[in-house]
Amino acid sequence: MTESPETTAELVHLDVTDGVATITLDSPANRNALSRQLVTELFEALHAADKDSSVKAVVLQATGTVFCSGADLSEAATVPMEEGTRGIVRLQRTIVALTKPVVAKVQGPVRAGGLGLVAAADIAIAADTVSFALTEVRLGLAPAAISLSILPRIDSRAASRYFLTGDKFDAAEAARIGILTAAVPAESLDDEVAAITSSLLQGSPQGLRETKRLMVRGLVEHIDAGGEEMAALSARLFGSDEAREAMTAFLTRKK
Repeated sequence: MTESPETTAELVHLDVTDGVATITLDSPANRNALSRQLVTELFEALHAADKDSSVKAVVLQATGTVFCSGADLSEAATVPMEEGTRGIVRLQRTIVALTKPVVAKVQGPVRAGGLGLVAAADIAIAADTVSFALTEVRLGLAPAAISLSILPRIDSRAASRYFLTGDKFDAAEAARIGILTAAVPAESLDDEVAAITSSLLQGSPQGLRETKRLMVRGLVEHIDAGGEEMAALSARLFGSDEAREAMTAFLTRKK
């Protein structure tokens, strides 16, 4: 990964072993929030995995107790978010359109923008102890950019409930409504993901590539059609006085 002059610690790690590229979010200090640095490094890791001819499958995982807490509010409360929201749209599209199948391995809570990563993955497995929440509505925001990958996956009644209330829901519910492929006992998470990647490795590169392309064609078209509009909406809401006041209050409470 490329190191910036301000921040030298790598926040995303890529390891390729036996045909599987494991991409690890490693920013536990801010609960693996989607900071500019993390998003940039995640793009780099995804592109590297896609170009590596030895890779047949990609696993997206995280260190620490949280999988991803969504946007980095400390950044969002102080800087314009136009590029940031476009980056979230492009990140979802990159995962969806990657020529290798992507498996999300979810070990901890997922909030807001983090659900966009999970929904963009081809297969998503979570520990049954994990909770999810689309909390944007409570901060004067809307899950606009991430709706591009979530809404095509999720039951419409469930979308209305969880988008509008911001309520938490568990992994079993996430699987029931379509965000997850499955919820498994926490102690079985590693084995379940290993079994899935083992099955993927039995596919031929061409078979995996063309089958995935067939599966995601509609979702890619959906993201392309609505991406700019949803990024602009997200950026406008992040820049509003109401949202900035809510984010500042939230960050102050955390301290």
